Amino acid sequence: MIPVGKPSVAKEEEEAVLRVLRSGMLAQGPETSAFEQEFARYCGTAHAVAVSSGTAALHATLHALGIGKGHEVIVPSFTFFATASAVCMCGARPRFGDIDPDTFNLSIGSVQDLLSSRTRAVIGVHLFGQPCDARPLREICDDEGIVFIEDAAQAHGAEYHGKRVGGLGIAGCFSFYPTKNMTTGEGGIVTTDDAGLARKVRVFVNHGQEEKYVHTCIGYNYRMTDIAAAIGREQLKKLDAFNRRRQETAAYYDAHLPRDGIVCPFTAPGVTHVYHQYVIRVTGGFRLTRDELAGYLRERGIGTAVHYPVPLHRQPAFAAHARDARCPVAEECAATVLSLPVHPGVTGADRDRVCRTIAEVP
Repeated sequence: MIPVGKPSVAKEEEEAVLRVLRSGMLAQGPETSAFEQEFARYCGTAHAVAVSSGTAALHATLHALGIGKGHEVIVPSFTFFATASAVCMCGARPRFGDIDPDTFNLSIGSVQDLLSSRTRAVIGVHLFGQPCDARPLREICDDEGIVFIEDAAQAHGAEYHGKRVGGLGIAGCFSFYPTKNMTTGEGGIVTTDDAGLARKVRVFVNHGQEEKYVHTCIGYNYRMTDIAAAIGREQLKKLDAFNRRRQETAAYYDAHLPRDGIVCPFTAPGVTHVYHQYVIRVTGGFRLTRDELAGYLRERGIGTAVHYPVPLHRQPAFAAHARDARCPVAEECAATVLSLPVHPGVTGADRDRVCRTIAEVP
């Protein structure tokens, strides 16, 4: 089976974990501090705060920005659950915007339609590894006196007009889940140029402690361990190579997949796509439906996935917040998207097999 996702870890990560285990310092310590500095430098930001997950990164950032009850945050409907659930965790209301049909990212027009006196932030998701159109989103936020937050959970190393994601808004929120472009096993990080925001995030993720046993707010235990950070430091060294491998596979798919009824990913001008997922759309012009094609490939040893089958405004958990949501493009994409294997472990023979198998659909 060619898996649709697979972590890329090797002896360097194993040795890093053993180094931490032998040190006796397993919780947050010097490895985490070093990882924060290295990741901030990579993203071109002044600060980075390592946390336990991408969800924790979003929650901590929203809390540190003072977002809570009575506030609204605009999010895309077509993304992973955590983008909106973190808003609810702060007591605020997510407002669900539709997406651009080409990039799958938040529609600028939809954001403009959803603005209200209660809006406090816009979260732009760099979905599947392609940066959202951050410049107009940031301009809208600046004009309205609100903040632009990046959900960069799927876009480590992606660039927007020459600048890496994570430094395009007030904060960037990353995930290091095992199948992301780089991993720490589980984990996340917040990047920012705002020293005050970084300090508030750091306090919040450590039980609200300003100093040991002095708690100035109700916080959470969202700390990253040194074991995870040690893995992350090794993965960060390899990230650009991992991304190049993903881009090579994506380019091969672009050139060799059949086009009758298959819509390959679009890359917007001025951005660098890092293909956390390679997502095609299976339209009515193809001989099989999306789900039939997924089954056909599975039977022939090729893994696929649907990211995401239910847009957020249709999720039961958000029913109270989404009564007035209108996201037809998100609904259409949810019904037609299919992710093909694009992780760094995909070989030349693998990608050729994927393309030939799809071309041979009877």
